[in-house]
Amino acid sequence: MPVLVTSRAGGVRAPPFAGRNLGDHVGDAAPSVLANRRRLAERVGLPVQYMRQVHGSRVVLTREPGPPPEADALVTDVPGLALAVMVADCAPVLFEAAGAVGVAHAGRGGMARGVIGATLAAFGELGVEADELSVTVGPCVCAGCYEVPAELRDAVERQVPASAATTRQGTASIDLRAGIVGQLRHSGVIDIAVSPRCPAEDAELYSFRRDGRTGRFAGLAWLGGARA
Repeated sequence: MPVLVTSRAGGVRAPPFAGRNLGDHVGDAAPSVLANRRRLAERVGLPVQYMRQVHGSRVVLTREPGPPPEADALVTDVPGLALAVMVADCAPVLFEAAGAVGVAHAGRGGMARGVIGATLAAFGELGVEADELSVTVGPCVCAGCYEVPAELRDAVERQVPASAATTRQGTASIDLRAGIVGQLRHSGVIDIAVSPRCPAEDAELYSFRRDGRTGRFAGLAWLGGARA
């Protein structure tokens, strides 16, 4: 049950999308995005299923490749299909269990609207309990970089306890990692890995907060023994 987080390396585009931009909604040339997606599918040796992400909490169960659904999480119990979540500061959350995998797009909006809980519920419908999952919280903007108005921080904290934080300058911020991990633990997930990488500080990753107009990297999960 491999998981993978991509970077900018190995792509075909010039700035501001320089590298392996996988986002087809950010103004990049369609042939370049398709070439990058084709290279990624060749790397994992599987078709890759994408989403049209809207910072919500809808989860889609998919069992064959098709047009990207409007959703912020995907789950599957079918081997041979890689699920992808695209990000550029939001957290790619990757779920693995015996017989099922999933991906979720958890930025401030999705985290507050319950995408983590909705994804866990979708696994429950497949017979997978929270304590049977291994979950990876991939690279996302850190609390030190994620400055927001104090009113917004406090509003999110009321929905997602442990998410309130401060930047290195002492201003209000949101801690996506702490909020997501808190939601996972509250729901019964035990096996959680958290990446320390922050896209805003890491030139190998796309960051909307750092660059504005930019590309998207991806987190992927799949069942089976295809190459990573």
